[in-house]
Amino acid sequence: MSAPARHAPSTPDDTVHLEGIRKQALETGRNRLLVTGALFALAFFTIAFRLVDLTFFSTGEPAFADASSPSPPITGRADIVDRNGVILATSLPTESLYANPRDIINAEAAADRLVSVLPELNREEVLIKLKSKYAFVWLKRDLTPKQQFAVNRQGIPGLAFRREERRVYPQLRAAAHVLGLTDVDGSGIAGIERRFDQSLKAGGPPLVLSIDIRIQAIMRRELMRAMTEFRAIGAVGIVLDVRTGEVLAMVSLPDFDPNLPRSSLGDAGFNRASKGVYEMGSTFKLFTVAMALNSGTVTLKDGYDASKPIRVARFTISDYHGKNRWLSIPEILIYSSNIGAARMALDVGTDLQRAYLGRFGL
Repeated sequence: MSAPARHAPSTPDDTVHLEGIRKQALETGRNRLLVTGALFALAFFTIAFRLVDLTFFSTGEPAFADASSPSPPITGRADIVDRNGVILATSLPTESLYANPRDIINAEAAADRLVSVLPELNREEVLIKLKSKYAFVWLKRDLTPKQQFAVNRQGIPGLAFRREERRVYPQLRAAAHVLGLTDVDGSGIAGIERRFDQSLKAGGPPLVLSIDIRIQAIMRRELMRAMTEFRAIGAVGIVLDVRTGEVLAMVSLPDFDPNLPRSSLGDAGFNRASKGVYEMGSTFKLFTVAMALNSGTVTLKDGYDASKPIRVARFTISDYHGKNRWLSIPEILIYSSNIGAARMALDVGTDLQRAYLGRFGL
């Protein structure tokens, strides 16, 4: 039986060699750790810098917005107020949802998830947009905070929000036809909003109107009552300041809520005060008296017999609440006498009336 083999004893040179290898390995590991730590630190600072940039300095424009993207949202549209400073129209910040179809991974799934939280959207229309080749497509404008939160929770890649402004009308229907309304892009399409669109877009101080919203509300209430009582299809009323000619109130019924643009469709959007065509009726008596006085046909001391109806051509002219007596020129206006005004017009004559009305611009 052979004896076990024995290893040669370690020499001082072998010990020194092993120590050198061990130190070299430790040095290599330490260097690798330093390099790895430096890379992690660089990545951390890069991410931190980007977060700060996005939070405080980013304009909020999508990185993929190009020539196919809509123009930047118009901000700072000026308020509209009544003569006492009551706000009639103002703008509030809102969020609108858009997509970059090029970043959509699964259009079918994205459409399903989006419609599940925004059921008012049409799935087929959404799907067409998400499959398009454009870099920017609108999905829904003017989201509520609740809707925005619901979409955010879905975490759908390729969707993002843009800060915009929504026009709001605190007085609802009270001055609908006076104010008009704006479209989804914030441009005026009717009323004051359209007439002063450029100056409102420029921002600045509020646009002050001559109307008094208190008088406006009272007139609307009374016209609504009259429409109900007489079963009328419409009503219109205007209140003027007799000293300045300023319009204090202007109401047209039926009306609409400018906060709900679709409610302005059809007859509700027709402004009877500015677009309606009417016979001048008793207001024409003012022109008749003015023509007669200015031409010297009558004086304020003159008068006419209004005791019985008169016949002109095939028409019989009478008074609705006749006084059945002789009326002075002022009384013809005070009592709105059709008989007295007709006799006065006959005395003025056709040619003189035509000349005066032409000068009046009628």
